[in-house]
Amino acid sequence: MRILVLLLLTLSVVGCNRFSFDHHLNSAYQAYDRGECEAAMLSLSKAERTSRSRRYMQPEISLLRGQCLERQALFVDAMQTYQFIVTTYPASEYAYRARARMDTLRQLGHDGSSAAVKVSPAVP
Repeated sequence: MRILVLLLLTLSVVGCNRFSFDHHLNSAYQAYDRGECEAAMLSLSKAERTSRSRRYMQPEISLLRGQCLERQALFVDAMQTYQFIVTTYPASEYAYRARARMDTLRQLGHDGSSAAVKVSPAVP
């Protein structure tokens, strides 16, 4: 009887964790569709904390985060996020999408190459 109770308790905790992750990820997509990137980023952070044991979900979370960064005109950050996906998960579907987004940003001139600032020492 104890084993049955422990098994049911374990299954309910795992199921709740998965439900919570799905809820946060769905909320992020809905907020992104409404154009509310701040809410999407918050939901993505919650989904990321919930999915730490499921690393295979990270590229999807990162891709949506990169798209939100693009909407907020944070193109250098978006490029770095996409580069993280390509480097860490090179064979995934999301790496393919990230490469496409990076190519598009380069074609639009948002790749960050012109963002480099030349710093010269102050003359007294």
